[in-house]
Amino acid sequence: MLNQIHSTEDIKKLNEEELKLLCRELRKFLLQKVSKTGGHLASNLGVVELTVALEYCFDLPADKIVWDVGHQAYIHKILTGRKDQFDTLRQLDGLSGFPKPHESDCDAFAAGHSSTSISAALGLAKARDLTGGKEHVIAVIGDGSMTGGLAYEALNNAGRDHTRLIVILNDNQMSIDTNVGAISKHLNNLRTSQQYRGWKEAVKQFRDNVPVIGEGTYQALKHVRDKSKMLLTGGALFEQLGFKYIGPVDGHDLPDLVEMFEGVKKMNRPVLIHVKTIKGKGYSHAEERPWAYHGVGAFDLKTGKSLSKGGKSWSSVFGDKMLEIGKRNPKVVGITAAMCSGTGFEKFQQAFPKRFFDVAIAEQHGTTFAAGLAKGGITPVFAVYSSFLQRAYDQLVHDVCMENLHVVFAIDRAGIVGSDGETHQGVFDLSFLSHIPNMTVLSPKNDWELEEMLEFAVNGWNGPIAVRYPRGTAETAFGEYKNPIAYGKAELIADGEKIAILAEGHMLKAAAEAAELLKADGYQPMLVNMRFIKPLDGEMLQQAAEKCEHIVTIEDNVKMGGFGSKVLEFYGERGMQKDVLNLGFPDRYIEQGTQSQLFERYGLDAAGIYESIKKRLGD
Repeated sequence: MLNQIHSTEDIKKLNEEELKLLCRELRKFLLQKVSKTGGHLASNLGVVELTVALEYCFDLPADKIVWDVGHQAYIHKILTGRKDQFDTLRQLDGLSGFPKPHESDCDAFAAGHSSTSISAALGLAKARDLTGGKEHVIAVIGDGSMTGGLAYEALNNAGRDHTRLIVILNDNQMSIDTNVGAISKHLNNLRTSQQYRGWKEAVKQFRDNVPVIGEGTYQALKHVRDKSKMLLTGGALFEQLGFKYIGPVDGHDLPDLVEMFEGVKKMNRPVLIHVKTIKGKGYSHAEERPWAYHGVGAFDLKTGKSLSKGGKSWSSVFGDKMLEIGKRNPKVVGITAAMCSGTGFEKFQQAFPKRFFDVAIAEQHGTTFAAGLAKGGITPVFAVYSSFLQRAYDQLVHDVCMENLHVVFAIDRAGIVGSDGETHQGVFDLSFLSHIPNMTVLSPKNDWELEEMLEFAVNGWNGPIAVRYPRGTAETAFGEYKNPIAYGKAELIADGEKIAILAEGHMLKAAAEAAELLKADGYQPMLVNMRFIKPLDGEMLQQAAEKCEHIVTIEDNVKMGGFGSKVLEFYGERGMQKDVLNLGFPDRYIEQGTQSQLFERYGLDAAGIYESIKKRLGD
């Protein structure tokens, strides 16, 4: 069946049995491809029937499907003409792992972060109404994303305006880690509403068996049934927001899904369809441990075991250090936004369950929650991915830094993350953090320095502070350099003259390799591990200016507003006319690819740094 599908029009030619066979082939194809390329697996295995039913019933690209986050859109991509590109999934210049309108006009809206789909779909629906369109607009959102406040802002807006819109709640009880919180509990109650389904069927049978009761009596019973639904299922939450609630529905029953979607298409109001799916459906390893197969690298299809090898990750270094700190300091608590395992916080959570808080996909709340804890005399450590912290910018400014509260931000996945692409590259945090008053920003060169910076941030400081570190295996080089962390002080790795190379965090390794290449050409560059991005070490910058004609800054961040910009400001404010070469990422969204590929492409590997410096020197 799959070989016959080149667009969604081809799906509509299949009968029910052929559609079921297509679903089986899609799972097999997905497993074969993702086991080699890596990617988001369990979430896509869970939406096969749902996606097939959607694209069988609706007309793409005229009708618009907006996928929340988008990591569950692989089946959609396969069915919309991109099957033959799947060997390039998440590869450099290859097929994206998220919806991209530039790839296909069937991708209605770009995505990558959580809880945005209903807002975007509502905007598309309003635009349709304003321009006289007739198309259907569908938002597909997971129950994990429903823990994000933006989803409820959109539901409130859509229901109030009675906009014709379909929201599909894909409920698999998971986001990346297991869902938490009152919303998750509410949805769990909806899943188990057998009482209502039994009462609904009883009303139907009564009508069918006693046809003489008349339409009026039936409508009265139906009214009672609908009120019972609100009491028995908890669907009142969505009904009160102005949506017609339908569900729970078996998300793997293809004929039932098709019948339901055909009926919903005729409704002229906002509708929310609650669909139950199994994350990892069809692959036993993923069904048993869906969190472990949310995002995977290459793995053995038979055993389910990862094929990647590497040392201890930065996240693991963080997690082990936090466990140690937690044992010594009972006032330290941990916070995560649905990313306990991703950030390495599992050991702390297991050791101190009452001192660990998973706020769900709610970075804004998590940040202000941390501010409240700090105000109450607790030391919160909020571990969060760099690109997800973007959601909490106002809370950083207004609730933490303006109050000058001791909140520690452990910023994971800072800098280039690789194959997840534009939406996940953490290349903006140096820029948006370092211009906020009262904020201190550090970046470690290696695993030991991350541990020491965490120790300083938690027990040696009393204000807003962020420690940023990258994705992947923790750097172990420069183990001989173990100078104590002192506030606002850099670390001199090698003294020199003419050229000063100032490196941020893990970029020190590439900088050091470039320095060795320069030495081979007869230069003696100064090499500095900056450690503190805010405040900068003014004495070290002054020393570099006195000894060297050329200053080179290197950072895993965009150049605009980043570390290099701060160095330029430092010299400019003092009237020091220095030749400063800033090396970082340009003012653009950085595409997918491995970290090493992207560093090479943008001249931030050792060879690229060396060539840029030589060019600046005129060699």
